[in-house]
Amino acid sequence: MSLSIDDVHAAARRLRNRIHRTPVVSCQSLDDATGLTVFLKCENLQRAGAFKIRGALNKLLTLSADDRRRGVVAFSSGNHAQGVALAARRYGAEVVFYDRQRDDREAVARGLAEKTNRVIVPPFDDYAIMAGQGTAALELFQDVPSLDALLTPVGGGGLMAGCATVARTLFPGIQIFGVETDTANDTHLSLRKGERVTIPPPPTIADGIRLTTPGALTFPILKATINDVVLVSDDEVREAVRFLALRAHLVAEPTGAVAAAAVLSGRLSLPPGARVGVVLSGGNVDPDVLGELLRG
Repeated sequence: MSLSIDDVHAAARRLRNRIHRTPVVSCQSLDDATGLTVFLKCENLQRAGAFKIRGALNKLLTLSADDRRRGVVAFSSGNHAQGVALAARRYGAEVVFYDRQRDDREAVARGLAEKTNRVIVPPFDDYAIMAGQGTAALELFQDVPSLDALLTPVGGGGLMAGCATVARTLFPGIQIFGVETDTANDTHLSLRKGERVTIPPPPTIADGIRLTTPGALTFPILKATINDVVLVSDDEVREAVRFLALRAHLVAEPTGAVAAAAVLSGRLSLPPGARVGVVLSGGNVDPDVLGELLRG
C-alpha cells in the first residue's frame, strides 16, 4: 500500500461535518518578527484540542461493522487517545499506564488488543491515519492556495506524511519542512542516514514528539516528499508558546508550537516575505505548565 492525495480526498469526504474546519489565522506581530508572511493552521482549535481526531476518526470510519463492535485500543502520549475516544463517541476510556523508559507502549497495546480481541488504532503508522491527518493541509491550501513553504511538527510522522503528500502533489516546487526539538531528533538523524535510526527516550518539553524512531510506513513518505527536518531547542519552543499566547492570542501546547518555533527562531532559509503555512498541531496544555511558560 501507499498514500496518495486521493486517499486524503476520500478522508475529507468521510470527515465532512464530523470535525471542525479549523481557521487559518495570520498575525502581523508574527510577520514583523520573522520577516515572513505566516499562515497558522489552528488545529489547537480542533475537536479534542488537536489534529489527531482527523486520523483517528478516518481510521474508525474505515473499519468493518464487526471490528467496530469489538472495540479499539490506542497507544498515545495523550492527543491521539483523546481523538480515538471522541471518534468512538465517548470521552471515557480505560487508561493503562506504562514505564516510558522500560516498556514498549506499542507492545503493551498489542498485548491488550490480543487479550481483549480489540482493534489497534495506531497513532501514526497507518495509511488511513495519515490520510486523515493530511486533510489539515488540504483545508489549508483551499484557504491559502499559494504558499512557498509548509511546516508541521514531526513525531512518528503521520501528520507530516499526510500533509506532505498533499503539498507535494498540489505544488511540486513547495518547500516542506518537518520540525523536531534538538533532543527528539530521530527523524532528522534518520533522513541523514537514509534509514530509520532509534534514539533513547528523549527529554523534551514537546511530549507529543517524544518518539524514539520514525514510523516504518511514514518514514519512506517523508524521505520522498520533504526537504528537511529543522531542529529547535526547548527554550525556542517555550518562547513560541509565549509569543502565540500573548501576541497572536492562541493557546498552543509545546508540541503544537514546535513549527512556529522554527519560524520565530529564524532557522529557515527563506526569502523575505515568503508565504509560509505553519500547522499549530494542538492546544492541550496543562494549566500549571502554561502558567510557567507564560511567566517565562
